[in-house]
Amino acid sequence: MSTTWLKTLGAGLALSVAATSVSAETLRVVTDPSFVPFEMMDQETGEMIGFDMEIIAEVAERAGFDYDLNTMDFNGIIPALQTGNVDIAIAGITITDERKQIVDFSDPYYDSGLRILVREDDGTQEMSDLEGKKVGTKIGSTSYDFLTKNLDDNDGVTPYPGSSDMYMALMSGAVDAVFYDAPNVGYFASTRGAGKVKTVGPLYEGQQYGIALKKGSEWVGPVNEALAEIKEDGTYKTIYEKWFGPMPEDK
Repeated sequence: MSTTWLKTLGAGLALSVAATSVSAETLRVVTDPSFVPFEMMDQETGEMIGFDMEIIAEVAERAGFDYDLNTMDFNGIIPALQTGNVDIAIAGITITDERKQIVDFSDPYYDSGLRILVREDDGTQEMSDLEGKKVGTKIGSTSYDFLTKNLDDNDGVTPYPGSSDMYMALMSGAVDAVFYDAPNVGYFASTRGAGKVKTVGPLYEGQQYGIALKKGSEWVGPVNEALAEIKEDGTYKTIYEKWFGPMPEDK
């Protein structure tokens, strides 16, 4: 994809963040506007909101830089960093060895993976508790593969074509649990499913997201220090639970 900035979709997607000091450097930050709930456009205000948006705002303030936020399709993000057209990207970007060869990454700021979702009054705590139960998941997903490989009694594994279908099946009682991507189930539990369903247990098949920076960036250290600070003082936990509900236990 072209690295040219995507412009307006009704309201402007290029958002300037107010300067916190006259001497602060302004960096070019990019995100993908469609990765709910990490980043998404508020249809009423035209502003980008989400978990990542709150994280980068905290990091920038503590690391000491201002930023201009722009959006582009995810496919263009790594190439834009590689060519130097942007300085920093935050978009639920998985840290991989291949990507580390062409961009720098911060320390991980989000542990993703697969997680269990059950009704509020359910006592399920871990994978073994799903043996013999009806478990909804998504057709062709890694969660479906994981269930069929790790449950001895997997006859109840029920694939659905879309995530909304399996969530509705859980709330109606058609299935006993849902097993799917942690960010998705966490967001559902804290929004439409609030008070009716809950996430339980650890993350399975974990992967980690990092803030990506152009290769050789002088901001890697300050960004890592800022991330450490927000984790230590509880700011990270507050932001996490706003968007995803209770943080998962360590495995």
